Amino acid sequence: MKIKILGTKGEIDKSLPRHVKQSGLLIDKTLLIDLGEKSYLKYHPKWILITHLHPDHAYFIRRGQQENPATKAVLFAPEKARGTQILGKKRKLGPYSITPIPTHHSKHVKSQAYLIKKGRKSILYTGDLVWIDKKYHHLFDRVDLIITDGSFLREGGMIRKDAKTKKLFGHNGIPNLIRLFRPFTKKILFVHFGSWFFSYPKASKAKLLALGKKYNVEILIGYDGMKINL
Repeated sequence: MKIKILGTKGEIDKSLPRHVKQSGLLIDKTLLIDLGEKSYLKYHPKWILITHLHPDHAYFIRRGQQENPATKAVLFAPEKARGTQILGKKRKLGPYSITPIPTHHSKHVKSQAYLIKKGRKSILYTGDLVWIDKKYHHLFDRVDLIITDGSFLREGGMIRKDAKTKKLFGHNGIPNLIRLFRPFTKKILFVHFGSWFFSYPKASKAKLLALGKKYNVEILIGYDGMKINL
């Protein structure tokens, strides 16, 4: 799989030269995961997978309004929106086996990660994340690359609990996500960086790499335009 990271910035005002655009990942110039920028449609993907219907992952939803996505691609999401189909179970799309995995992130919209397999190679792309229930962990055992949420460096991130439903929502901390995923992979790529990353980028990158050494896992720091051959 030939992977291109299109955007690595969260829903914040700050930016850096290599961290300007919002969420998007292109595989083999065919499969797009998340559509945080309308400009990503210039790649003319055949399929698009949306992790959740927040505007930095689905540009066509903003301020409670929806527009028809300007694409002929087949567009999948965890729930129905204008122009989308629900992808709720494992499905074959061309050479790719796609397994949606429910995640915890928002109290208002559904969210899911995607396990993508092509031949003997596999990646897990989580989108924004609090947690993945243990009953799903076996699905991504021994995955080649996990791409996940870099919103918060601090332990525990920013997680809240809905008073009525007791549902957790928000973003977990990077140390927590490393501990979650290290039994299942040797390589974790962080994207969707929050404000902490932009004030002192050199120091921020050093802290990420130090966490990799601490937990004995290879940490990759995503940037707009980053290419990976898997």
